[in-house]
Amino acid sequence: MGDTVTSRVLAILAAFAPSHPSLTLSEIARRAGLPLPTAHRLVGELARWGALERDVSGAYRIGLRLWEVGSLAPRGLGLREAAMPFLEDLYESCHQNVQLAVLDGAEVVFVERISGRRSVRVVTRVGGRRPAAATGVGLVLLAYAPAAAQERVLAGPLTRFTARTLVEPAALRAVLAQVRRDGYAVSDRQIEDVSLSVAAPVRDGGGAVVAAVSVVVPAGAPPGQFVPAVLTAASGISGALSVPPARA
Repeated sequence: MGDTVTSRVLAILAAFAPSHPSLTLSEIARRAGLPLPTAHRLVGELARWGALERDVSGAYRIGLRLWEVGSLAPRGLGLREAAMPFLEDLYESCHQNVQLAVLDGAEVVFVERISGRRSVRVVTRVGGRRPAAATGVGLVLLAYAPAAAQERVLAGPLTRFTARTLVEPAALRAVLAQVRRDGYAVSDRQIEDVSLSVAAPVRDGGGAVVAAVSVVVPAGAPPGQFVPAVLTAASGISGALSVPPARA
């Protein structure tokens, strides 16, 4: 990070993470690499604007105002609105985790997720990130990404989560080719040993792959039984994205 006010503010926001959702002022200063007086002043400004909120213990959390602004990100807003009816239908067909994700560099960002009490445990969350090469949605998005983007991921490093995680570039390259041939991806126990996912591409009106939809089911379940439903959901979302928005 640089030494501008903007870089300091971004460092404060970046101090928060799923593993550190609540931080004291001194923890924020330490994690952001800022002097305590500077952190105190900037945190106060962020709290007054609503980007941070203070809880009853005096610690700070990300505020609703920041979530409100973030929800306007165009790759999430219009996509989620178009996708929700089809995600709900997909969930009703299996009552397992249903996810919608977009590619951001070597990672996927989950923009929506539906799950229920009977769903297998997953480590993803809305707004969360995972390495693209280890997820069903990521394999789909990488398979249809530009060659340069694929090569950056293949150049690694590729993180291993389980014994089945793809960490060999040649093996990953072969899987991406298979995804393009089949039109869908299966990621079997690559993130956790308890689950596998089936994913398919979502296309915009011009035919470009802009997102991926998946269902995450218990390991050992036959992936083929979920492929038709996932492909149907992906096709429905793609169709909705290709319809021009209604004029007021």
